[in-house]
Amino acid sequence: MTTTGYVPEVRARLDADAADIVSRYPQARSALLPLLHLVQSEDGYVSRHGIEFCAETLGLTTASVSAVATFYTQYKRRPNGEYTVGVCTNTLCAIMGGDEIFERLSERLGVGHDETTEDGRITLERVECNAACDFAPVMMINWEFFDNQTADSALEVVDRLIAGEDVTPTRGPEKVVSFKEMSRVLAGFDDGRADEGVAAGGASLVGLKIAREHGWTAPSYDAAEREAAASAAASADAAPGVGEEHSSADRPAGSDADVETEEKR
Repeated sequence: MTTTGYVPEVRARLDADAADIVSRYPQARSALLPLLHLVQSEDGYVSRHGIEFCAETLGLTTASVSAVATFYTQYKRRPNGEYTVGVCTNTLCAIMGGDEIFERLSERLGVGHDETTEDGRITLERVECNAACDFAPVMMINWEFFDNQTADSALEVVDRLIAGEDVTPTRGPEKVVSFKEMSRVLAGFDDGRADEGVAAGGASLVGLKIAREHGWTAPSYDAAEREAAASAAASADAAPGVGEEHSSADRPAGSDADVETEEKR
């Protein structure tokens, strides 16, 4: 084992957790994403020591690990706040008030995008999309949903975080945990909260409700039907032979450009 900057007891704990993670994948390098979450749960960001640990564990270069860590926005390359407050400012959320929410929070916290308050409490982010358009505008705190927000309601939630109070997301577990704790969950370790709270909001279930009211069900699609559909698709995709329907190889010239092409031949 190569020393990567972690003290022995931390390194031993990371090694045990990493072995658990890697065992879940047929190819060890497939474990890189959860391993990055694992070191982030230890350091609060993907540190140089974390990069070295992942590289050594998976037999990769530090450059390869760094390339992945800098590609995904969930991985932080400098110390992150205890809570990441992400405000969606993509089109729908923006016109529903997302831009105003971000500006009000930025003013309240004294930080801009991807910046952390001096006390290390909160990192503020503009998020491209929180994948919850039916609840716009949406704010996430450590990737837990706060739906249908206003500037005032978002400020109230953030003020509670600053005061050290627990906050409850609209959907999901009963309270938001710290950035490090959530990083460990994303690494694949169960924290026992998966069945807490509301799993899906009403807006997401409207289609299901309407289908049940009308007795609609999805069509059956057994193995025989799948094989027949695949065969039909393969036939449709096959290129027609010369002279067959849809083939232009032997058709009469129908335009000046066609005539010019024929003459060149």
